[in-house]
Amino acid sequence: MTTLGLIGLGRIGAFHAETLTNLPAVSNLLVTDERPDVAAEVAAKYGATAVDSVDKLLSAGIDGVVVAAATPAHAELTLACVERGLPTFCEKPIASTAAESTRVAEAIAASGVPVQVGYQRRFDAAFAAVKQAVDGGSLGHLHTVRSTTMDPAPPPMDYIKGSGGIFRDCAVHDFDVIRWITGQNVIEVYATGSVQGDPLFTEYGDVDTAAIVVRFDGGALGVVSAARYNGRGYDCRLEVHGFDDAVVAGWDRGAPVHNADPAESFPTGQPHHFFMDRFTEAFRAELDAFVKTVAGGPIQGATVSDAVEVAWIAEAATESLRRGVPVRIEEVRA
Repeated sequence: MTTLGLIGLGRIGAFHAETLTNLPAVSNLLVTDERPDVAAEVAAKYGATAVDSVDKLLSAGIDGVVVAAATPAHAELTLACVERGLPTFCEKPIASTAAESTRVAEAIAASGVPVQVGYQRRFDAAFAAVKQAVDGGSLGHLHTVRSTTMDPAPPPMDYIKGSGGIFRDCAVHDFDVIRWITGQNVIEVYATGSVQGDPLFTEYGDVDTAAIVVRFDGGALGVVSAARYNGRGYDCRLEVHGFDDAVVAGWDRGAPVHNADPAESFPTGQPHHFFMDRFTEAFRAELDAFVKTVAGGPIQGATVSDAVEVAWIAEAATESLRRGVPVRIEEVRA
């Protein structure tokens, strides 16, 4: 049985608390947050133990740590866990910028401590089936990949202010999954975007709607769509097209689209409300995989190296939006 620590109890952290306390292999969960009242409330709700500081949590004899604090704290907290030799699960991203992510990755690699990064789509049954189809070769040569992430509403503006922007906060999930699915690296990015909702996006140097075209080193092209306003629900879909076949993920009964064809009723289910209900089982599988890593198994999800590559794609997209031109990954890495 495993004792875990959980740092950060905001939206995703509180969600992880519920998931972790329901995993059979987790015998005890210690939680902490900069807001002691929130830690106490979450602990009482899910049968966890509240701890009043990160240092006390890391010194409490735990076996591993889940870092779910705000993005600007990821690097410092992850390194603090690694320095204690504790296997760590860090929600994406591992740092606020690609350059910082690289430095964090070097320190983690030198430590030898396993760190898994939170890209849960890899654990979704449909996405995993797409990966299996691509790896099996049934699609033939890949030519186009389309990935979509559209939130029903933006997170609080205080979160947006420190998120690093739509490419580092939202589209990174798409960047990770298209790299993982295709097995190819992105070599060039062209990004554009607009602000059509809250003007604070502009004030914070961000956009609420974005489109990104990527070129892979294997010749395929990718199209990523990201948006903060999608009133019908949470839309997350993936299409992979090859010379011989095409496969999709996310076209289930809860896909948040209205079919305009009068002869068709699909999709018939309640639209997905948010990423937490769309990926409930994927999050559970992801954290269960981390528990197995804590017990000595290999990392089954995204690695720190994967997270660094994704961070550079986000960096290139951010630069492309600023300059209005395509940007090669090697330009921003130089």
